[in-house]
Amino acid sequence: MNLETVIGLEIHIQSKTKSKMFCDCQNLNDKEDPNTHVCQICLAHPGTLPVANKQAIDFGIMMALALNCKINKKSIWSRKNYFYPDLSKGYQISQFDEPLSENGHVTVKTKEGDHRIGITRLHLEEDAAKNFHSKDRTLVDYNRGGAPLMEIVSEPDFRTPEQARVYLQELRLLARYLEVSDADMEKGHMRCDANISMRPEGEDKLYPKTEIKNLNSFRSVERALAYEIKRQTDLWNKSTPVDYSSTRGWDEKLLKTVEQRDKEESADYRYFPEPDLKPLILSEDEINKLKATLPELPQEKRLRFINEYGLKYIDAKLLVEDKGVAKYFEQVMSETRSWLESLDGMEGSSEEIWEQSKVKLVKSVFGWITSELFKLFKENNTSISDIKITPENFAEFITLVFSRKVNSTSAQVLFKEMFDTGGDPSNILDEKDLSQVGDTKKLNKIIEKIVKNNPDQVKEYKSGKEPLIKFFIGQAMKETKGKADPQVLEDLFKNKLK
Repeated sequence: MNLETVIGLEIHIQSKTKSKMFCDCQNLNDKEDPNTHVCQICLAHPGTLPVANKQAIDFGIMMALALNCKINKKSIWSRKNYFYPDLSKGYQISQFDEPLSENGHVTVKTKEGDHRIGITRLHLEEDAAKNFHSKDRTLVDYNRGGAPLMEIVSEPDFRTPEQARVYLQELRLLARYLEVSDADMEKGHMRCDANISMRPEGEDKLYPKTEIKNLNSFRSVERALAYEIKRQTDLWNKSTPVDYSSTRGWDEKLLKTVEQRDKEESADYRYFPEPDLKPLILSEDEINKLKATLPELPQEKRLRFINEYGLKYIDAKLLVEDKGVAKYFEQVMSETRSWLESLDGMEGSSEEIWEQSKVKLVKSVFGWITSELFKLFKENNTSISDIKITPENFAEFITLVFSRKVNSTSAQVLFKEMFDTGGDPSNILDEKDLSQVGDTKKLNKIIEKIVKNNPDQVKEYKSGKEPLIKFFIGQAMKETKGKADPQVLEDLFKNKLK
């Protein structure tokens, strides 16, 4: 029997607001001592009243718009009732039958092609506290309790673990571009619950699902889903498919899911309207103002980079993964275009000069950023926010390489010095004597010397051993301390050894 995998995801993203969802306690205090950022409201003392955080609402609207959701002009706060030590109220303030937004979508690209994922809803709620379990007791830190959350519920549109992972990465990127959350899964700013079931291919029926709770990394999401696919497939092959909905946890050490309990349904939570909060009423003007603040989103930026700079999708994706890197790349390209026009020997209009050299320059800028710069970031444990090389100096460096005023070996030395000091490339070039030797008269003298001192190799080359040209080039590079252009040397040697 051929089976189809059906996956839906519930994603919780913690908003990067200064205060919590319904009180003025400090938010995002991971490094603070336990239970130091709490108050009577988030601890649910009798007689206290919640007040909704406007910034958290605005962040939710922005994220919903980025996911192509319909923003509801009216949404209702609800009480989700359940008992657990991390929930001081005995209920969670959330949204249920009238959420902030609905009916969105996002497109993800995998090796199988584009895949459209429907978004059922994005609603707002408050986070629970954090439990710390040991053998004999459980401790609770309420610093996180009441933090603002966006819950994004997808349609069951995923068919592979890879699609789920790419979707999660896209949500993280959206949150970071909008600056509504750091969406760091390792820190708990973004958490994933995955619902999965199997069904015979061709059927539309949804079978009982398994919910895998609190997956905290992209790798664990992929691994847990792959394991569950195998487990459920084996059950189907034994004619004993899953016949009830359950909640399972992912054991990273054992690389398997472990059943925890039967899965709750919405009726189990006894939702009812929150009596202490008025309905959230939004005007068209409020929504449009927030829509106008949205930056260019990752998908739009990737497409523009492909069209404007001729990049491949995989290269555009790499640059866009970090908003700061994408911005820096564009700044460098803009400065490079200006530097290009100032080079000797460039003829034609500004547009003609650019079009003649664009492909080569884009390739050069992309290569130096994603190879050398990223390598130095990793070696020095830094990022684009720490970079000392200004876009103008980076562009000047690129034009020095482009105009062959510095060869590849010296360029590495020059770039490292720029990275360490933030210095001007032309000044470093002069100070360290890194300029490429381009004087053909000087090079020809060196070539004559090498040819004279290596008669055996000359004889072998002329007899047909053409790879020996590399030997001669190597000797010349030693003589010039690595500052000659290897291609120029090759041409000169070939002409000399005819």
